[in-house]
Amino acid sequence: MRLRNRGRIHSLRWRLLAGIGAAVLLIWLLTGWFSYTKAQHEAEELMDGSLAQTARLLLAITHDNEDDLAELVPRLATVRGAEDIYEPPLEFQIGLGDGRVLARSPDAPEFPILGVAGYSDIIRHNEAWRVLNAVSTDGRYRVQVAQAIGLRDRAALEVATQTVLPLLFITPVLIVLIYLSISRALRPLEQLADEVAARTPDSLDALTTNRVPTEARPLVVAINRLFGRVARTLDNERQFTADAAHELRTPLAALKVQAQVALLSGDTPMREHALQQIAGGVDRASHLVDQLLRLARLDPLSSPPEIRSLDPEALLLDSLNAVRQAHPQATQQMLARIPPGAQALMGDGDLLGIALRNLLDNAVRYTPPASSIRVELAQAHGRCDLRVSDNGPGVPPAALARLGERFYRAGQAAGKGNGLGLAIVARIAELHGAQLSAENLPGGGFAVTLRGLQTQHPDEQSDKTG
Repeated sequence: MRLRNRGRIHSLRWRLLAGIGAAVLLIWLLTGWFSYTKAQHEAEELMDGSLAQTARLLLAITHDNEDDLAELVPRLATVRGAEDIYEPPLEFQIGLGDGRVLARSPDAPEFPILGVAGYSDIIRHNEAWRVLNAVSTDGRYRVQVAQAIGLRDRAALEVATQTVLPLLFITPVLIVLIYLSISRALRPLEQLADEVAARTPDSLDALTTNRVPTEARPLVVAINRLFGRVARTLDNERQFTADAAHELRTPLAALKVQAQVALLSGDTPMREHALQQIAGGVDRASHLVDQLLRLARLDPLSSPPEIRSLDPEALLLDSLNAVRQAHPQATQQMLARIPPGAQALMGDGDLLGIALRNLLDNAVRYTPPASSIRVELAQAHGRCDLRVSDNGPGVPPAALARLGERFYRAGQAAGKGNGLGLAIVARIAELHGAQLSAENLPGGGFAVTLRGLQTQHPDEQSDKTG
């Protein structure tokens, strides 16, 4: 029961129905109250008008028939009306200006006829009366017309009730029509939900927007964009899995061959060579697995795990030392160039360190011995470019546009590595809002640049240091 009630609370249909129903009920109550009070007031006005009309008629008859009033009273008594809720009886008294009563209806209350002219409410013998005192123009005659207030209230209540009663029957019909209208208006959303629910996990085609309401169209567009991103992600994962399987197949096959050579060979030098090849193959396979795991961790991210202020000099020197330790036999000269007063970098130190080490590692692997490798930092307008350049052979111009693709190797790298180093750098640059660019230098050599890294504002840096 709780789940059903909770579902209704979150249902758009029930929210609309509850909101509109409450508004309709409130309007019905206000309209009913206003109509009731207005109808009651108008009914009382009509009955007051009847009193005034009767009083004028009695004055006109009395003026010319004073001597015959004794005979006219039984006839005049007929103006009292019938015992009907819509025609409550009128009681009257006819008298002279000095207050003497000349004639009266049988049930007329005994009020002094010398009252002030006009309407008044009087209680006589525990019964309330609405009384109208009227005087002729010459002041010679007086007429008093009275009506029981209880009968008047019953008549007014009946009129007001009959006015409000139709609203009582119309309101449920109106709520049913509102419910049907809401259900019909929400039917396209239900059809959209059914269409999405009927899809298989592999069906990522865009949803049609032809019959979708204007209000729901942004949602459908967002869902279609999500489908597109999911489709691209799945394609990338399939391609990534296929490429990874292909890349792992080669070193594993080589390891198997070398292991068989080591097992079958009786020559000690040949066995040692095979074991060395196995060790090298294990290192390459381990490196490939590490790169694959690193990419797998980077792919789901939409921003760096941690953004903090980084000292650019410490970042560059730590990366250079790490590469020197990883390649103790390297003879290349590695230089770092940092402009004086360089601003702090904003980013994830671990990821930027991985990117820089990958660039330096590539430079060490693919440049001639005793060559030079330079790491340069350039800052302007709150942004920073981090560049790694060498005087190696570079890559074919046609391959520049594809650098950064996974498992793509060009130039001297075609027979080495796994083609994931620059892909990792490109992904780290993307997470930091930067771009990876590569170029062959005019005088010979090759350069890779991380363009657009964010720097810390000098005022913020001075505030923190202060």
